[in-house]
Amino acid sequence: MSGELKVLGACPLDCPDTCSWVVTVRDGEAVKMRGNPDHPYTRGALCVKVNRYLEQTRAPDRILHPLRRTGPKGSGQFERISWEEALEEISVRLRGIVEEHGGEAIWPYQGTGTLGYLQGCEGVAGRRFWNMLGASRHWLNICSAAGTSGLRLTNGTAGGMDPENFAQSRLILLWGTNTLTSGHHLWKFVQDARAEGAHVVAIDPIRTRTADQADQHLAIRPGTDAALALGLLNVVLAEGAQDEDFLARHTDGWESFRAEILKYPVETAAEITGIPAADIHSLGMRLAHTRPTAIRATMGIQRHEGGGTAMRTIAAIPAVTGDWQHPGGGVAYSTSDHVHVNIDTRDDLLAKPVRTLTMTRLASELADPDSVKCLWVYGANPVGSTSDSNRIRRGLMRDDLFTVVMEQFPTDTVDYADIVLPATMQTEHMDLHAGYGHLYLLWNEPASPPPGECLSTTETFRRLAAHMGMTEPSLFDTDLELAENLLSSGHSSLEGITVDRLRKEGWVRMNYPDPFTPHADGFPTRSGRLRFPPPGKAYVPSLSARTAGRGPYPLTLITPAPHTFLNTTFGNNPELRRRAKEPVVLVNPADARARRLSDGQRVRVHNAGGGFLADVEISDRVAPGVVASPKGRWPKLSPGGANPNTVVAERDADLGRGAVYHDNLVELSPCAGP
Repeated sequence: MSGELKVLGACPLDCPDTCSWVVTVRDGEAVKMRGNPDHPYTRGALCVKVNRYLEQTRAPDRILHPLRRTGPKGSGQFERISWEEALEEISVRLRGIVEEHGGEAIWPYQGTGTLGYLQGCEGVAGRRFWNMLGASRHWLNICSAAGTSGLRLTNGTAGGMDPENFAQSRLILLWGTNTLTSGHHLWKFVQDARAEGAHVVAIDPIRTRTADQADQHLAIRPGTDAALALGLLNVVLAEGAQDEDFLARHTDGWESFRAEILKYPVETAAEITGIPAADIHSLGMRLAHTRPTAIRATMGIQRHEGGGTAMRTIAAIPAVTGDWQHPGGGVAYSTSDHVHVNIDTRDDLLAKPVRTLTMTRLASELADPDSVKCLWVYGANPVGSTSDSNRIRRGLMRDDLFTVVMEQFPTDTVDYADIVLPATMQTEHMDLHAGYGHLYLLWNEPASPPPGECLSTTETFRRLAAHMGMTEPSLFDTDLELAENLLSSGHSSLEGITVDRLRKEGWVRMNYPDPFTPHADGFPTRSGRLRFPPPGKAYVPSLSARTAGRGPYPLTLITPAPHTFLNTTFGNNPELRRRAKEPVVLVNPADARARRLSDGQRVRVHNAGGGFLADVEISDRVAPGVVASPKGRWPKLSPGGANPNTVVAERDADLGRGAVYHDNLVELSPCAGP
């Protein structure tokens, strides 16, 4: 190929924005990438992380060939082997495990490394193959499960506002979300609203860069969000500002929920949340008298013991105020439930029903030698990203555990693999995407051939199925056939959207009106009505909200998303690591004084589960009793060989078995050495 062309694609990473991008290809090589200026949500901009994506595809530590472990597990010592050798060894081991222990002893552990419907977790890539073996199912609960469950209990769906309609809002609550770091494209619509007089409030335990840009920041005590929601609604009721007509026509359980709200006057909400009563009352007055009000609440808000209930109660706010009737009113958590593609995993290929294993319970499952005999990791780096990482490491050391990792880089998890399979990156394969922060489908066309012997996820499973002698035709569907099937659901939102059209145009808005008011005329529940939380179920305090300040671990640890990494993706990028500097832990001046800590001092952040090292940054960005250390670093590239997940407990949230990354109690101890 010679000359220059532009190839349309889409960012695959775990971010609501799912950007449309344009790759410039010159003489067969991808030489430039930029955000697509024609896409209404991307508007030509990528984030600081993805701006380095092409550089990442050419990184010197890229895995380019199949590898077999030669040293002890965890050593990262491998030898290069051929694909034929890798497939043969894998086939022999899988057959042996199925024959001796049954297919459920195989755990396909898929993460959010790519959200693609072909290559990634949204389409459950590889599931047809695993069904043929009778492998266990995988519950990907690590990201948003608690909040999704809460929203579905209230609204019947997690699908809410079109974030583009924030431009029409006049009060915007950015609740537990750092928009400028984790989904910055929404900010343009927030700015459009501000130009028309909108008031923007950041509700967050940390004064983030988003909070700095908001009109007001409320430093809420972690895990008390539902109590704040009830306190704000108490003001709405005191003002008589509830929308009685909407409540009568579109909700169930209002009278009992109203009684629950009355239990949370402003003074009670202030005592629980740590927010001054005057600030709660002031915001409650704005909420009572400002239409439309939009609430943006993303995944961080629900990563604690009461996270599902928090989202459930927050979702009740626009029903009480009637904001769902107005363009620019409502709650935006995820748009995923508005995507109605046909995810055909062919569960009929299972010979019998199989168990489901929960992603965040990896440590416990690996501790039981009879539970899992093969761990197959793809799109995931559990040693760096999953709770209770010290116990995960111990489980991965088991001699009887056969571990296969499909990867692009030598992560901490790769170090424990028996076989490593080289995986393509987004510019090297086809995929179909939908954002969970907008209403567009996007097509990703490969811009360059894969380097070395890297294969896509779909091609890897096609080759493995053939090597194992499987003949089920659906196992060998091409990527284009899989994409055509995805678009064949018959749902009205996909009418007129074809693979050919997507490949030509790059992106298409699904068939939803603009502006989009999804619940103006009811909710997708059995009754067609919103279901308010039942009595006594509107606020579930987190562990830290119940017990912080007492016992050997008095501090609540928050592990927010950093500006430089996305989960652990880009954790090995030299420039982004340079910008991130050394790991830090934000400590309020009062807590630093009590422990005689100084700025820049290295400490061990620890609890009974383990510990990690970080440098103290004394700051009033966190309240007394709260410390914060960003997630996303590779443990082996961190001081002490650990990251914050060593202190994150393997516990479940109240709904959906969600993760509890922001609900952990720790102490800080000075390090003896440098």
